[in-house]
Amino acid sequence: QVQLVESGGGLVQPGGSLRLSCAASGFTFSSFSLSWYRQAPGKERELVARVSSSGTSTNYADSVKGRFTISRDNTKNTVYLQMNSLKPEDTAVYYCRALYSLGGDYWGQGTQVTVSS
Repeated sequence: QVQLVESGGGLVQPGGSLRLSCAASGFTFSSFSLSWYRQAPGKERELVARVSSSGTSTNYADSVKGRFTISRDNTKNTVYLQMNSLKPEDTAVYYCRALYSLGGDYWGQGTQVTVSS
């Protein structure tokens, strides 16, 4: 059974930091690219960051470049999103996604991040 379980969300003040984790099981984790998406109320889901299957290539949305860092640990089947210098506009539900070009597209259930004073 495929599972992606996010954790680490919560309430943080502007300028603060959070580290999201996404633990995967039920598929060959090291073959999949991993991404973090977010969806704010009333807005479409957007790509935040992506890391290749090997971990050697990363991409970021312009809005988070220099503040967020995506990484993965293929020995732990886990992908992370380190979020620094958080802003109120980062408030959203954050989802992880595992994608394999030859088949396989899995999503987690999401974790809420709220940035507010």
